[in-house]
Amino acid sequence: MNDILPSQSPAWQYVEGVLRQVAAQYSYQEIRMPVLESTDLFKRSIGEVTDIVEKEMYTFDDRNGDSLTLRPEGTASCVRAGNEHGLLYNQTQRLWYLGPMFRHERPQKGRYRQFHQFGIEAFGMEGPDIDAEIILLSARLWQLFGIADQVELQLNSLASNEARARYREALREFLRAHEEHLDEDSKRRLDTNVLRVLDSKSPETQAILANAPRLSEYWDDESRAHFDGLCQRLDAAGINYSLNERLVRGLDYYNRTVFEWVTTELGAQGTVCAGGRYDGLVEQLGGKATPAVGFAMGMERLVLLLESQGKIPPAASIDVYVMGATETGELNAPAVAETIRNLQPQLMVQLHSGAQNMKKKLAKADKSGATFALVVRDNDYELKHLRNRDAEPVTAAAIPDLLDEMQERY
Repeated sequence: MNDILPSQSPAWQYVEGVLRQVAAQYSYQEIRMPVLESTDLFKRSIGEVTDIVEKEMYTFDDRNGDSLTLRPEGTASCVRAGNEHGLLYNQTQRLWYLGPMFRHERPQKGRYRQFHQFGIEAFGMEGPDIDAEIILLSARLWQLFGIADQVELQLNSLASNEARARYREALREFLRAHEEHLDEDSKRRLDTNVLRVLDSKSPETQAILANAPRLSEYWDDESRAHFDGLCQRLDAAGINYSLNERLVRGLDYYNRTVFEWVTTELGAQGTVCAGGRYDGLVEQLGGKATPAVGFAMGMERLVLLLESQGKIPPAASIDVYVMGATETGELNAPAVAETIRNLQPQLMVQLHSGAQNMKKKLAKADKSGATFALVVRDNDYELKHLRNRDAEPVTAAAIPDLLDEMQERY
């Protein structure tokens, strides 16, 4: 787990601002869920034989003996909240969230045990148009961040539960014939979650999978029509994508559409954003059957990608550094700083604190990166442009006009 320091937070604020802006453009509303949930919520939704539940969750008993877990992802919590507050049945909802998640996995570059996710969830819409909408939303983010040429969209369909069950048996039968050559994780998953073998990182296992049955061979007509409808909409919108039949995602609740935005700029762990359909999850967690689709992206990895590509704008600098030059000026300086903030709320104003001589005050103002230093005296003021060292004597009455001029000139 890590701290986000003051020098790092402007990058986060920039990224969060763009995410909020785009979510609002698409009429998605914010929902905030607690970071602690009942452990059973994640076992029922994510799946008891997934890596997250088996190895990664932070789980403990509270004083009442109830098993609680720090949320490892946001979708299950969002569905729980929707069911609990009557937001989902016979309704359409477009929701987004942003906050910390927790997984006890091996830390690596851009990946921590407390990490942050931005998530989009859409409920009550079953056609491929809503799948296309959330993919288009994510594509707009890459455009705004200036990294559209650094990410690639991969698509797949997990089809219906029935079609997937048929494929699961065919895949298991095929892999049984090659079991002695599979890696240990894949051997274990043969009887628990055989689809997860498809994204094994073992080269030997991947070589075996090259001749395995293909999931698309088992798609039912309805799932094929849904996937074709999605592809047609993406084609019409000019979104490039590739079909990746090994893409299955790590959570049990997905069905039909699954997708990932991947990059080669972050090493082997190159997924920037991932999601898909989970039409059965609302009912699985106690609600009425409700179609749903969504995605999540890890904030740490997104910030890291943007920084590596030089796409984070410079942090805002202080506009005016206010200091007193006399005893009366010291007393009046806070009021002068407040006047500037009232007249020009968009300016960043810093007030000098501490008794120092003028040379040290000006050095501190310069070190702050401020554009101007406003020196407050008994009955007048002096405005110093710290970047080109100009000094301009001004009166109190002239400050409003001067601030307007500063905005125009600098």
